[in-house]
Amino acid sequence: MSSAANAKPVLQGVKIRPRKGVQKATAKFEPTVFRDAFIGVISSAAPGNLDDLSAKLDAAGNTLEYRRYAETLFELLIAGRLLAPGGTFLEDGTPASPFSIFQAQDDLASIKKHVDVFHKLMRRYKYLQRGFEDTLMNLLQYINKFNPEDTNKLAIATGLFCSSGLATLSVLTVLYKEHLVKEGLSLQFVTTAFKTYLIDQTVDQFGLNLYKAGMSDRLLDFFPPNKRDEDSFARHFEAEDMKQLVTFQTKKQLILRKESIVENVKTFLEEGKVPECLTYLKAQSKESGLTEPELIPLIWTGLMASVDWGTRVDQIDNQILKQVQQYSKLLGAFCTSPKTEIALMQTIQVNFYEDARFIKQYRAVTQLLYKNDVLSESAILYWAEKGSKTQGRTVFMKQMEPFVHWLKNASDEEDSDEEE
Repeated sequence: MSSAANAKPVLQGVKIRPRKGVQKATAKFEPTVFRDAFIGVISSAAPGNLDDLSAKLDAAGNTLEYRRYAETLFELLIAGRLLAPGGTFLEDGTPASPFSIFQAQDDLASIKKHVDVFHKLMRRYKYLQRGFEDTLMNLLQYINKFNPEDTNKLAIATGLFCSSGLATLSVLTVLYKEHLVKEGLSLQFVTTAFKTYLIDQTVDQFGLNLYKAGMSDRLLDFFPPNKRDEDSFARHFEAEDMKQLVTFQTKKQLILRKESIVENVKTFLEEGKVPECLTYLKAQSKESGLTEPELIPLIWTGLMASVDWGTRVDQIDNQILKQVQQYSKLLGAFCTSPKTEIALMQTIQVNFYEDARFIKQYRAVTQLLYKNDVLSESAILYWAEKGSKTQGRTVFMKQMEPFVHWLKNASDEEDSDEEE
């Protein structure tokens, strides 16, 4: 049978209309056409009535392609005009939108009302969230093109966007661009944004969101290179009446310093450089202001991290005692008071409780440290009476009971000898 005989009949003169989705996908992308229609919607709202404006924007989503023109939409709502390549505004004779962040009064109350319009719009059209963050980041990289007043409004709005959850603090990472940092624009912008953010959020919540954005270790990177130090950070934000941020940064830097000490101790000991490790720790104690009770847990953590504990379980007992013996002098150099000795015992207790491979060796380790004059009798007895941590207290107290009993008897015998 020929192919001609199998051909299906075709209606002549009938135009088959493509589906609506196909039409949208193949339609020409015309942001200026969208802009003109969108500004028409905004202009139809009662002047100054932001509730009416929100209602108009809500309804317009049924006819205007918000999803396709999300970037155009938010450029108009934030800046009032379209961006041209390079961060300048498109100049084609079209007046700016009557509503935008840049059109707000340069004060918190006015900008907050404008931000509420964004909330209402994105509550209705949730798919706009990603387009909003992308557009905001794109605008932030051009703050050097905007006038100071508009930049300040944008900084306040960004703080409000982030504190209310419309955007994440990661939008500010675009301000790490070298030319913005060097000119001091990044620092000025984030200072205003952070100050606004902290009006409604705690510094702890701020710190958590910085961490999520991968920025918690990079606050100093907003400072020009010649001012990128802790003293400059403290002076700047204290002058801005943001002492809570200074406190947050100080704590964060202390955490980073402690992590660095642990890592360096680990490296020194892995390489067998005990004298160098001792010199390094003495310098760190002086520079950081860390006290012995604060430093000794870091030394112990670094010591334990320097050992490959992947050996057989029946060999771990001997291995832990070998390490304690080897590094007793290092521990003893920073264990010169009962308070530090108790801190060391508590650190080991928590460590062994969290890693059950070592839990049975607590007494043996303590006895060895006592024998090597790292721990004193008074510190051990104090730990037994009221210095023990709650983690596994019952287990460790029972394990230590014979040794504690022996120390008490030895102490009583000494007292009796002195009386005679």
